[in-house]
Amino acid sequence: MKRARLMVMLVALLAATAAGFMAWGMMRPAPEIKQVVKKEADTIKVLVAKAPIGFGDAVRSSDFTWQAWPKDAPSDGYITFASRPNAANEFAGAIARTSFLAGEPVKPAKLAKPGEGGIMAAILPAGYRAVATKIAEETAAGNFILPGDSVDVIVTRKQRSANGRGDSQVSETLFRNVRVLAIGQELDQKDGKKALAGKTATLQLTSGQAETLALNNSIGEISLSLRSLEDSSKSKGAAPEEDAPKKESSGIKVLRYGSWSRTFGLQ
Repeated sequence: MKRARLMVMLVALLAATAAGFMAWGMMRPAPEIKQVVKKEADTIKVLVAKAPIGFGDAVRSSDFTWQAWPKDAPSDGYITFASRPNAANEFAGAIARTSFLAGEPVKPAKLAKPGEGGIMAAILPAGYRAVATKIAEETAAGNFILPGDSVDVIVTRKQRSANGRGDSQVSETLFRNVRVLAIGQELDQKDGKKALAGKTATLQLTSGQAETLALNNSIGEISLSLRSLEDSSKSKGAAPEEDAPKKESSGIKVLRYGSWSRTFGLQ
C-alpha cells in the first residue's frame, strides 16, 4: 500500500513540476525580434537596348528602356537618365553602327544620328571607303560569306608568257583581312539565314586599296577567300593587311594589250 501511495505522489510531483515549467514559460516575455533591413546598393538608370538591334538597323525610341545599374559598376560612356532623360527620343531614327543584345547599355558612338549620312556612311569607320566589287557564287566561298566576315581579296588574270607566246592564268592576293560590309543589299544576317546570295560584295578599304581594286577589276576576276573567325578576332581593329612583297617583285610589270606581264631578272 505504501508503495502504491509513493508512486501516486511521485507522479503528482512530476505533473506539478511540468505544470510549473509551462506556466513559467508562458509568463516569460517573448524574445525581441530584430528586423533586418537589407540595404540596397545605390543604383543609377542607364539606357539599354530593350530587344536585340541588328547592325545597320534604324532604331525607334521604343527600342530602348531605362535599367537600374550599380552606381559603383563601370559605366564610362553609358547614357544615364540623370544626364539625358530624353535620350530614347533623341536617338529615334538613328542607325546602329554595331549590333546590340537585349539589355546591353547604349553608347552614343554606336549610333549614328539622323542627318549624319546614309546607312553605309554611318557604319563606315573614319578613314575607310566602301567599295563594291562583282562576285560570283563560285568565287565567294559558296555564298557562305556574310556581312561582318573578314576575307582575303584575290585577283585572277591573264599574264603574257615571258617569250610572248600565249597567255597563262595567274592569281595573287591583293589584300588580307578585309571586312565585308554588305552582300548585295544585305547589311546583316536576317531571319536566321545562314547564307546570303548576291552578285556584289561591299568591302571596307583604304583609299589606296580602293584604287588598286578598281584597277584589278578591269583586268581580272575578283575572288573572296573567307578567313577563320579566330584569325579575324586576333587582328580585330587593325588595318587590313597588305600582301607581303614577293621576291620576284624586283622585276618590271608591263601593261601589254590590256594584260599585265612581268620581266624577271632585273635587280
